[in-house]
Amino acid sequence: MALDSGTLRPVRRMIHSLHPAEIGHLLESVRPAEREIVWDLVEHEDEGEVLLAVNDEVRAQLISGMDDQEVVAALDGLDVDDLADVFADLPETVNRELLRSMDQRDRDRLQTVLAYPEDTAGGLMNLDTVTVRPNVTVEVVCRYLRLRGEIPESTDALFVVNRNDEYLGRLYLNRLLTADQDKTIAEIMDTESPSIPAKTTATEVTVIFEDWDLFSAAVVGDQNRLLGRITIDDVVDVIRDEADHSIMSMAGLDEESDMFAPVIISARRRAVWLGVNLATAFIAAWVIGLFQATIEKVVVLAVLMPIVASMGGIAGSQTLTLVIRGLALGQVEASNARWILFKEIAIGLLNGVGWALVVALATVAWFRSWDVAAVIAAAMVINLFVAAMSGVVVPIILKRMSIDPALAGGVVLTTITDVIGFMAFLGLGTIFLT
Repeated sequence: MALDSGTLRPVRRMIHSLHPAEIGHLLESVRPAEREIVWDLVEHEDEGEVLLAVNDEVRAQLISGMDDQEVVAALDGLDVDDLADVFADLPETVNRELLRSMDQRDRDRLQTVLAYPEDTAGGLMNLDTVTVRPNVTVEVVCRYLRLRGEIPESTDALFVVNRNDEYLGRLYLNRLLTADQDKTIAEIMDTESPSIPAKTTATEVTVIFEDWDLFSAAVVGDQNRLLGRITIDDVVDVIRDEADHSIMSMAGLDEESDMFAPVIISARRRAVWLGVNLATAFIAAWVIGLFQATIEKVVVLAVLMPIVASMGGIAGSQTLTLVIRGLALGQVEASNARWILFKEIAIGLLNGVGWALVVALATVAWFRSWDVAAVIAAAMVINLFVAAMSGVVVPIILKRMSIDPALAGGVVLTTITDVIGFMAFLGLGTIFLT
């Protein structure tokens, strides 16, 4: 790495050649001591965009080393929607200075965005829009755009509204440029592309963009009034955040965590879910303890016991992953949950019977005992049935309780499959083998 050479000149040149998002990625990828060096080399006009690009924890670390005026200067010039993304994470003194430095128009625009949760269309939207009326001609609109001089970045369409700012449709720029100059906007505008209510969740926004192949979309409020727009770059950010969240939460981690955070801080975070996992492990151990006498008499049960729990855990995780994905995409709802439950139970039973036969034959070949083979086969069918059912029911219940299924679903499911697996195997062993 260039920092290891001890010469900052080539490092400075490299940093100045990077896009702010690339600098943000670099800052997240280096150790804290090197991070300070890199941050000092970032040009002042890029600092705001870089702060926007890094995760919450790295941003907080960088801001902690700056005074309030430096932070305000760095964030000055950011678009209102970008500023809204970091506003809640800034110190209160910085927020006051920022608001004081803004004109009334920008303050009002910022308050409009902040009025909506950040994971909704209103929280994602950009207020920079160009609107036209349906009764004017193409020639008038073209002349208006030339007088305006520029249009907001990532603009593929103008929005058509009436006198009350009610959204009517969108006018694609390619239609505007190729249409007859005497035609009215009403004749060439698109009325089929959807508008997005401001309270729509970010996940639903990504689905709308995917289904309609949108580059941008209008965001509307009460009475269908145009509030702003969402562009594809905002949607890509949401998709990445959700992917990071899904991966990290399954391990009980926060996607905004700093990879290079101090050992004590990282250990403290992970300790919480290690503790939860330990508690569930004790529950499974307690169940095994109930059958200690049986295990002492039939030692082979201790050898085969992990197979039943492991197969149930894997089968349940498969169902759990599919259902969590379906919930995120809006594909799993109350209307079809029962059908999905029955389908997954059928799959669990089919796999349970099939693999039970395989395990039974392997048990006979290994231990020469048809009784033990029958017990482990029956226990496997029972556990895969319960695993399939739990994989559907657990995430649905957690979501209704406003608990993230990706965060807690795996722990709950593992506990269920371990307990049921051990209970079924050792219970059947107690009944038929002792």
